[in-house]
Amino acid sequence: MSQVYAKIAVSELTYWLDRPYDYLVPAPFAEKIKPGMRVHIPFSRGNRKAEGIVLSVSDKTDYESPKAIISLLDEEPVLTKDQLELAFWMRERFFCTVYEAVRAILPAGLWFSVDGKRKAKDKMTEYIRLCVSGEEAYELASQKRKKAPQQAAVLSLLSAVYEGETAEVRTLTGASRPTIKSLAEAGIIEFFHKESFRRPTFKQGEKKAIPELDDDQSRAYEGLKKLCLDEKAGAALLFGVTGSGKTSVYIRLIDSVLNRDKAVILLVPEIALTPQMLQTFSSHFGDKIAVLHSSLSVAERYDEWKRVKKGEARLVIGTRSAIFAPCENLGLIIIDEEQEDTYKSESAPRYHATDVAKFRCHKDGAVLLLGSATPDVCSMYAAQMGQYSFYNLPNRYNRMALPEVKIVDMKRELRRGNNSCISSFLREELQKNIDNGEQSILFINRRGTSKLITCGDCGYIYKCPHCSVSLTYHAGIKRLQCHYCGYSRRAATICPDCGGELCFTGDGTERIEEQLREMFPEVETLRVDTDTVTEAGSHDALLSRFREEHIPIMIGTQMVTKGLNFEDVTLVGVLSADQSLYCGDYRAAERTFSLITQVIGRSGRAQRPGRAIIQSFTPENSVIRFAAKQDYEAFYKEEIDLRRVQKCPPFTQMIAITVIGGDESTVLRCCGEIKKLLHHALGTRLNTDILGPAPYPIVKVAGKFRYKLILRCQPDREVRAAVSKILIHSNTQREYRGVSVYADMNPLL
Repeated sequence: MSQVYAKIAVSELTYWLDRPYDYLVPAPFAEKIKPGMRVHIPFSRGNRKAEGIVLSVSDKTDYESPKAIISLLDEEPVLTKDQLELAFWMRERFFCTVYEAVRAILPAGLWFSVDGKRKAKDKMTEYIRLCVSGEEAYELASQKRKKAPQQAAVLSLLSAVYEGETAEVRTLTGASRPTIKSLAEAGIIEFFHKESFRRPTFKQGEKKAIPELDDDQSRAYEGLKKLCLDEKAGAALLFGVTGSGKTSVYIRLIDSVLNRDKAVILLVPEIALTPQMLQTFSSHFGDKIAVLHSSLSVAERYDEWKRVKKGEARLVIGTRSAIFAPCENLGLIIIDEEQEDTYKSESAPRYHATDVAKFRCHKDGAVLLLGSATPDVCSMYAAQMGQYSFYNLPNRYNRMALPEVKIVDMKRELRRGNNSCISSFLREELQKNIDNGEQSILFINRRGTSKLITCGDCGYIYKCPHCSVSLTYHAGIKRLQCHYCGYSRRAATICPDCGGELCFTGDGTERIEEQLREMFPEVETLRVDTDTVTEAGSHDALLSRFREEHIPIMIGTQMVTKGLNFEDVTLVGVLSADQSLYCGDYRAAERTFSLITQVIGRSGRAQRPGRAIIQSFTPENSVIRFAAKQDYEAFYKEEIDLRRVQKCPPFTQMIAITVIGGDESTVLRCCGEIKKLLHHALGTRLNTDILGPAPYPIVKVAGKFRYKLILRCQPDREVRAAVSKILIHSNTQREYRGVSVYADMNPLL
């Protein structure tokens, strides 16, 4: 018998060492080993035991005497051929190792701990079943009813159902364990085990019929249905104003796809939106749903993954990582609120869920549907260029008008002596809502009490010793905190430099909550931010309280801006509309417009008309005015013209090369060399710009300095190969020891 060799991707390798390694397959494993299985191998000069994934198997090798595989970790492949191809594609596109891609694709429960045990074991449940016919069992039950009533009860039950879970049978009949065991010893019944799944708990919706659609929704649905029936890879953008009923279109489309025995993946931008989606979709699709997101336990996530892989669940609902769900015969991927940054991973592999979705749709001949009230500018451009099919829902589903919006100039409030973050007009409107028994939502994208604590006499500012940011004061715990590295210290009452009085500026959610208590002492408020949402499910619990207890006012960060539907909310206040406008990011205007538009859309979604108040120090800003009018078309026209002049996406792509290290001068020297290498490799290409190096907006985080260079071009294999070589070179130079370099496609700048 000829020797068998396997090419293996080794875990825990750095990007510059990542390549397939050849290993000899020992004879006992030769018949069992397949691509997609994990193995233990000896690696490096010390032959330390390492984990690897089999990429391919053949009878040839380029090496004289490769090391042999130690053991097989899987009985069957955990990765399919398509998933292995996805891992290779991710390595090339996102500058990660194959194993980093594999770890993103597979659930944590499949991996092994340091002690060699798998993080989640299969849950097996004991069952019993009859070894005789139902008629015989019923007759035996009649005979035993007087002398052995428990045995009779068990046999009577099993004569009707044939088999059942042991614990459940005991509960229903009152039979003891010895009673059931004696029936097994007599050969009348037998024990066996079945795999059972640990399901996440969520509020099930009451069974409902598939929703009826209005004319606009029907046109969109019919067009999307035709696209799906073509069974070719395609993409579409569903643009609908807030409250236009995009979810109803999703439900009808999903039902159509599932009825053709195809699978569907529905992505939502945040875990907080998952419970609401699950309640809605479970009312239509019941147990066909699987849930995948990071707040599940390792065991729950592993079991949901298995349900999908076995075809028991054909509709997957989850956040970004659910894009890797092992769906067979995939027919549709829906990305709701597709403009959200949360679909982009900021740690290796630095993928965007939309890019992975496009790859999967191309491989499976599926349709990608992007839905939003404020689409990503690049998505809208692709739709206008004919790359995506385009469908529009211009009106709210219930034909209610969009909220009436008023912009308040906060400079005038200051001149009137109002230093509060709540304008006099907003205060009056809040009082009206309280009097009318209606609810209000206030949005400010900053948690804590005060963003900045400074001395009015000497100008001293409390700063984080590890990051280049000021500390935020949290009145609830009476401490100053860094929101980047977690550093915390007690707040002093006077300036530590001169003993002067400290000034607290830059209000956050805690301070707004305090001001509301002062203004409306008898009114209950609810705060929703990362300080109040600390445990899995706590966000959903807070939102449920707001709805069920009819709490008059909710204050929150981005968590309250999208996907929420409260019938009694008729007022929304945006407290600091221009806060995100001037951050030096080319997407700042788009993010600001989206946030304001989305949160305004929470108002007036039922029968009562809604209204919104936008507070701004720059009320004349066009982005603020477009958001107030809910005029995406006007915003898009202005923004796309600006992007064209600036050579920003969608007219080009960006690759950011980030350099991080503890010594700033070494980081800058490394940046300088990288820029020279980029000019040498790509400087002669047309429409290619090399920008930087430039510091990050927060240049120092957790004691590390961060600088970046931007390569602006249309990346192809030549560009990615050049960037890859530069990454390998920069990370292996002794003079840059302690410096790490990585690349990111279209980063969140």
